[in-house]
Amino acid sequence: MKIKFKKLNDRAEIPFYANEGDAGMDLVATTVTRLSSFYEYGTDISMQVPKGYVGLLFPRSSISNTDHYLRNSVGVIDSGYRGEIKIRMSTPELGKKEYNIGDKIAQLVIIKLPWVDIEEVQNLEDSDRGEGGFGSSGK
Repeated sequence: MKIKFKKLNDRAEIPFYANEGDAGMDLVATTVTRLSSFYEYGTDISMQVPKGYVGLLFPRSSISNTDHYLRNSVGVIDSGYRGEIKIRMSTPELGKKEYNIGDKIAQLVIIKLPWVDIEEVQNLEDSDRGEGGFGSSGK
């Protein structure tokens, strides 16, 4: 499968796999903007996700060495989106910026989606778990 990426200017880097067999492609920050309660990192990259697939943006594992977190936990890039890929991160101490222009800021994973038919029903089949929610399956 081929994914089409477009550089929006000369400073952009096409996403890349750091190692053979990696699940995610690294994205590099080309801009950083401090907004009221978070940082927005631009990549100057847009892409064309094939129909039937989704691009998922995850933080890189190295984010665990910082106080940052991805604002929406996982970013979703639908097949119809053609705008710039941007990553928004928060930190408890807003003045403490850990990432800079040129840093690998996030990773992009492409996943095939099943298409499901939706059916509204009055009742669902019983299961062993039932309505057991948070923590119901033990620690």
